[in-house]
Amino acid sequence: MAVDGNWTLTMTTPMGERKATLTLLSSGGTLTGTQGADGNSAEIFDGTISGDAVNWKVSITNPMPLTLEFIGTVSGDSMSGEMGIGPMGSFPFTGART
Repeated sequence: MAVDGNWTLTMTTPMGERKATLTLLSSGGTLTGTQGADGNSAEIFDGTISGDAVNWKVSITNPMPLTLEFIGTVSGDSMSGEMGIGPMGSFPFTGART
């Protein structure tokens, strides 16, 4: 599907702009893969895809233990949406296929 492959994410956070790598694989309506930043990598979970809409979660430990929820839209080689950081709210993210 159109979302499969490697991506570079740019996330606007309360701590400034952050970069991450993302590898996605879709199968039916399920989205799996890994997301990494600052030398750490984690499996994504609860990933779904429906048309051009994508949604996944990832647990991080740095700078603090959090679960991030990404809700976005894929258009060709770009992706954009919102990243939820629990009680801290939601912040925009963009992605580019690498």
